[in-house]
This record gives sequence, structure tokens and C-alpha cells, in this order.
Amino acid sequence: MKHLPNELTVSRIILIFCFVVLANFDNVNPTCIRVGENTAYLCHVIALIVAVLAGLTDLADGYLARKYHVESDFGRLMDPLADKIFITATFVMMLDYDMIPGWVLIVILAREFMVTGLRTLASAKGVIISADRWGKMKTATQMFTLAVGGAAWIHLFGLSLDGGTAAIVWKCLQIAVVVITLGSGAQYFIRYRSLFSGSF
Repeated sequence: MKHLPNELTVSRIILIFCFVVLANFDNVNPTCIRVGENTAYLCHVIALIVAVLAGLTDLADGYLARKYHVESDFGRLMDPLADKIFITATFVMMLDYDMIPGWVLIVILAREFMVTGLRTLASAKGVIISADRWGKMKTATQMFTLAVGGAAWIHLFGLSLDGGTAAIVWKCLQIAVVVITLGSGAQYFIRYRSLFSGSF
């Protein structure tokens, strides 16, 4: 039990790379490895299952570490890194399949790099910046968007983003992700502005 949370964190990284490999088999996308239609669909279904399992490990490792009081420096380092790899990899694959525009991914990556830089600066000054409700809301919104995108990717329950109400909802989800992502990043810089304004 002492090492289980860390093992789950590492397994999340491994699962994400498995997801990326499986997602790169397709019968239409010119940037992917070309396979038959049935093979491509099977790979996509398995890839989505793998991504869901990876997401579940994100919930499990933190819960177990807190419940059994086995938090570790390794976990504090690797858990947020694993989360960033997960978010980045899945959104990059959605971009690869033309499910989101490039600027949405740029906003997400820019926010992550900037907040990581702020946390690095804070750590050097002995300040710990923990995730707050804005950060948790950002993660929840991104995860929900990924879940909807993944379901549409394999046409689960006949879901398609090509037009109609589903396409409108998808656009609204992307806007929500961008707004909350920017807001969550901005509030960190506002709250901890003393770290870089020279007043710390």
C-alpha cells in the first residue's frame, strides 16, 4: 500500500503512451499509420478504454495517498507531471484528428508552462502553490471535454460532432475550456504576484 499510489502514477504515464500508439492507427487520417477500417475502429475503442483507465488512476492515486497517509516527494513531483502529460497527449491527439483548433491547444499548453514556471519560482523561495478550486474546475472541465470528444471519436451511441446540436455543444465546451483554463492561470499570477513583482 505504501508504494501503490506511486505505482498508479507511473502506470498512468505508461497508459498514456499506449493510448497515443493505439490512437495513431487510422484508415483515413494521413498523419497516422494506415490500417483497415475495422482495425482502426478497434484500436480507437481500445485507446479510449486505456485513456479512461489512465484518468481513473488520477483519481485513485491521490485518494489512496491521502487515506493511508503515504504521500511522498516522488508522488508530489510525478503526479502533476503525469496529469500534464495526460492532458497534453489527449488534446494533441484531438488536434491531430481535427476535433479542436490549434489555438485551443496553444492556450492549454501556454497556461501549463506558465503556471509550472510560477510554481518553480515559488518553490525556490520556499512557497508551495497548491491546486485550488479554480485549478480543480479547470481539470474537471478539460476531463469532461475529453470524455465527450472521445465518445464522438468512436461514435459512441451514434454521437457525431459534424453538425447540428452536438457541434454547437462541442464549440461551447471548447470555449468553456479556454475561459476556465485562462482564468485558473491568471488567478495564480494575481494571487502570487509578489513572487515576481519584487515585493516578496
